[in-house]
Amino acid sequence: MFENIPVDVGMIYEGERIRKHAMHADLGGPKAIGVELLRVVPMEKIEKDEVIIKGKDIQEMGEGKAYPFGMFIEVAGEKLEEDLEGIFERKIHYFLNYIQGFMHLNSRDTIWCRVSKEAKKKGLTLKHIAEILITFYKTEFEVIKKVRVTLLTDEEEVKKFIEKARAIYEKRDARSRKLRDEDVDIFYACILCQSFAPQHVCIISPNRISLCGSISWFEGRAAVKIDPHGPIFEVKKGELLDEEKGEYSGVNEAVKKASNGAIERIYMHSMFGYPHTSCGCFEAIAFYIPEVDGIGIVHRNFKGLTPFGLPFSTLASQTGGGIQQEGFLGIAIEYLRSSKFFQGDGGWERIVWLPKELKERVKDAIPQELYDKIATEEIGDIEELKNFLREKQHPVVRRWVEKKEEKEEPAIVAEELELPAIGGGIKIILKNAKIYAETVIIKKTEKK
Repeated sequence: MFENIPVDVGMIYEGERIRKHAMHADLGGPKAIGVELLRVVPMEKIEKDEVIIKGKDIQEMGEGKAYPFGMFIEVAGEKLEEDLEGIFERKIHYFLNYIQGFMHLNSRDTIWCRVSKEAKKKGLTLKHIAEILITFYKTEFEVIKKVRVTLLTDEEEVKKFIEKARAIYEKRDARSRKLRDEDVDIFYACILCQSFAPQHVCIISPNRISLCGSISWFEGRAAVKIDPHGPIFEVKKGELLDEEKGEYSGVNEAVKKASNGAIERIYMHSMFGYPHTSCGCFEAIAFYIPEVDGIGIVHRNFKGLTPFGLPFSTLASQTGGGIQQEGFLGIAIEYLRSSKFFQGDGGWERIVWLPKELKERVKDAIPQELYDKIATEEIGDIEELKNFLREKQHPVVRRWVEKKEEKEEPAIVAEELELPAIGGGIKIILKNAKIYAETVIIKKTEKK
């Protein structure tokens, strides 16, 4: 199937990590923009399978450098629906990770691809990568009849394309905002990322898009229609166990089964107790700041430091891997627009820090009275953050007062307390002692 490709292609390479010392070049990622988009188009728009390359190819790229990267895939077929775009788009992650010496991470406008020195040495090109994508799409999905792949590494071309892609993402996401978790009996689960995070099971509901931001409830439904035995499957939500935190019996059962028993319970709308697991493809990280009892959120494109003094990349290593990590949670940016956004933790009233770019991007979702009370990167450390929140009278400050009052509850003071004799002629007397006890039990002991 891949006779003309100079490297191996197969499932054996899924999950392969290419470390910096083995890297020839990065496409997208932390140091360059990267974006992917798939559209369903009419049959007449594509004459035949086609590959278009604009910009430098792999063999022309300098070793150790990062290049802008755009992938635009158009698929055509009589039975294709627009609802399938997000599902087919997420398959890019799968297909590219089957290529020896090529790594694909993340989704949408945060993608990060890496080419190994060995793959470059063997002669791998962008044309080969496009041909592999065409082959996989047509063999895995019989409904796809024609494919055109356009790969961009020219910076101006990628910049123009990323704006077009973001408009499409917004259109897809807006559709899901009208539906609520209560309106449906079926949720969806995705295990596409288990090659990198074996315990991770992504639960997708109307109010909770996938962590990567690519798969909404509608797209999950479409995926099951075309591939009922695939990595995206139905979950009967079952009994509602906790409305605020978003816990369902059916979701717990599905997560336990799909994680091979590693995860037994999850809260869909809380980052404490039994938080949802995180893979590594999340668009943003929510992190708890205990010093202010609030939550900060940092997105993948932010290059600065959080109030902890740590960048996104360091927090990501703490968050990903498919484990339940209280106080650290990978999320999609679209989740910030959910009507159930962290409702188990106080919602927007608990959010204290966002990068300026992200804050502006989700401005329409932030309650107007809170917008100016949420700090940005101009607030550089925890002490500054405390002062800012106090000055702005952020709702989270009320939590500090409540906690302080709890701590200052008066203790019983005994002017003089004589403890029972302990033998040896020793008597212990406590003067002005403050004693804290949840319960005092007094028992009469019988002499033997």
